[in-house]
Amino acid sequence: MTSAPPTFDTRGLADILDASSQEQLDTLDFGVIGFDADARVQRYNAFESQAAGLSPQRVIGEPLFTNVAPCLNNFMVAQRFEDAAFDAAELDDTIDYVLTLRMRPIKVKLRLLASAASGTRYVLVQRR
Repeated sequence: MTSAPPTFDTRGLADILDASSQEQLDTLDFGVIGFDADARVQRYNAFESQAAGLSPQRVIGEPLFTNVAPCLNNFMVAQRFEDAAFDAAELDDTIDYVLTLRMRPIKVKLRLLASAASGTRYVLVQRR
């Protein structure tokens, strides 16, 4: 990672996150959830842990769309990752979203990142 931490909107962010240590992820001011082809969470930063109230020990290795964040298991989020994987296509979409699980509804921006070159996909969460 460069000396200045990346922002939510940084170009090429998936590659930067792939190359980042856990300590570097924990310095970011937005949530990072990285998951594998089976949708099991592999990376989870401190910002998201604190905001969601879920410890990394509870989240790492768990299925994202069923156990961790079932409110993302829909056509707007989960299906986009499935479609990108099926088409072997890049995914870099930012959408307005409302998180509803385990909390009062919270408006956020989600950035959905997937690369055919990387085994890790990302849901980034920017709270307003």
